[in-house]
Amino acid sequence: MSKNSGKNIYGHKMRVAILCLLALSMVNIFGGGVWAQNKGNNAGKKPKKTSIQARKPVTKINRITPQIPSANRNQKNKIFLEKADKLIADEKISTEYQILRGNVEFSKSGTKMYCDSAYFYEATNSLDAFGHVKMNQGDTLFVYADVLYYNGQDEIAQLRYNVKMENRDVTLFTDSLDYDMIENLGYYFEGGKIIDSKNELSSVYGQYEPDTKNAEFLFDVELINDEYVLHTDTLHYNTNTHIADIVGKTTIVSDSSIIYSSNGWYNTDADNATLYERSLVVGKNGQKLTGDTVFYDRKKGYGEAFGNMILTDSVRSTILDGDYGYHNEQTNISFATKRARAREYSRKDTLYLHADTIRTYLENDSMRVMAAYHRARFYRINIQGLCDSMSFTERDSMLNLYDHALVWSDNRQISGNEINVHMNDSTVDYALLPNYGMMAEHIGETYFNQLAGKEMKAYFKDEELRQLDVNGNVQLIMYPMEDDSTYNKLVDAESSYMKILLKPKQQIEKITMWPDVSGNVTPLYLSKKSQYYLKGFGWYDALRPKNPEDIFIYPKEMEQLMNTEEIKRRNVRKQ
Repeated sequence: MSKNSGKNIYGHKMRVAILCLLALSMVNIFGGGVWAQNKGNNAGKKPKKTSIQARKPVTKINRITPQIPSANRNQKNKIFLEKADKLIADEKISTEYQILRGNVEFSKSGTKMYCDSAYFYEATNSLDAFGHVKMNQGDTLFVYADVLYYNGQDEIAQLRYNVKMENRDVTLFTDSLDYDMIENLGYYFEGGKIIDSKNELSSVYGQYEPDTKNAEFLFDVELINDEYVLHTDTLHYNTNTHIADIVGKTTIVSDSSIIYSSNGWYNTDADNATLYERSLVVGKNGQKLTGDTVFYDRKKGYGEAFGNMILTDSVRSTILDGDYGYHNEQTNISFATKRARAREYSRKDTLYLHADTIRTYLENDSMRVMAAYHRARFYRINIQGLCDSMSFTERDSMLNLYDHALVWSDNRQISGNEINVHMNDSTVDYALLPNYGMMAEHIGETYFNQLAGKEMKAYFKDEELRQLDVNGNVQLIMYPMEDDSTYNKLVDAESSYMKILLKPKQQIEKITMWPDVSGNVTPLYLSKKSQYYLKGFGWYDALRPKNPEDIFIYPKEMEQLMNTEEIKRRNVRKQ
């Protein structure tokens, strides 16, 4: 080794030794002070890490374990892991959740949750559960699904795929159910159905409260049972009472009827409904019942309407209306009261009829009868009338008027204790007055042609009187028209029988009286006013309905007429 090389090695060692001494000096000056401070203030504690070490990220995750049985299970919004076959905590997978596999069980405030596997977010009390998911509250509420997402912050459980919720006798089916555990409310929004002991209900959106048993359905709602099907877009329903609240446009279809309503309720147990806002019930035979309020009992087959009731029979071209009405689709009995009215519209000229009560029913041979009582009045353009009571029988097409019956046509008036009118294809064929009758024709001023007899029968053609037969106690007062269309004499005659033939436009063609005739012909200028009228004659044009609305007017004179002693006696006999 040369001298210079030895000097170089020696110099290098010296420099290293100097550097080591400097390093030790720095530790003594700075490190020693810090250590002394830590030792004095934090006895028994580890020294702090250097700044370089502190900047490294912490990736450690705390491993959870099932909770001990003695822990308080009623802590608010606290989820307890009760058991699992396997727990995995791996910061390489996630630092937010741990993985649980095999027979996983959780509990929360009395609710149990089971699944095959789960992600458990302990910090937020949340979890994702997969496979054979089951939730139950006691022994009354059970929920099943393939997947569960539970958010512990808002306490919403989102169940997906093959979801089924059971609450005693109520079962809900859907593929997407959100369950609010605070409100104890479940709701689906992608279609579902609820089945109870009585009905099956389906819709696009639905919600159910196990506590109150209330359910709400929206969009394409359908309620089905063995008797009928209900369609609507909005329905409220209680699975305990089985009452459906109708809050939107609704149709209820059964074998016996169809109901249209927008407001009301239907008791599916009792099979009856109370409906509002002009609801409509359509019977299988074509009858339609509507009113401000309608009560309908489908099982018993009858409906009642209150306020502006209208009952339409399209088969018989009739409408029955009033402030109150009743219709029984099983017995085919209907009636209306309080401003009751019947309308028959089989022809262009509608018949309007009013009475205190109007009733329709079927006889044993299934022929319909319409009865109107009391204070009946009717109007048709070519015929008007009134009486105490009247009826129309479908079997023989007879219109029967009883007690002070009055009928007008043009300027003619027919009156009698009873008038029977036979209809042929909705037009008058003949009229019979079986127990005394009187016919009068106003020809001008105070002059009236008058005819009375024990029995009268009038025949019509093309709605015009063509023949009149009178049998027994015939009495006649007549003012023959002269060729110049004037009247200048009065004829009064009596006989046992009489026949009058008339031409079109009601022109008299021939009068025949037999066997014995007595009477007089008196010039008008020599006649006395006492000769002008038959005994019992009265012209009641003031009582005559002049238009369809007049049938509701009941003049004082009519009240006096109907309150005669004879009418009272007849009404007592009827009762």
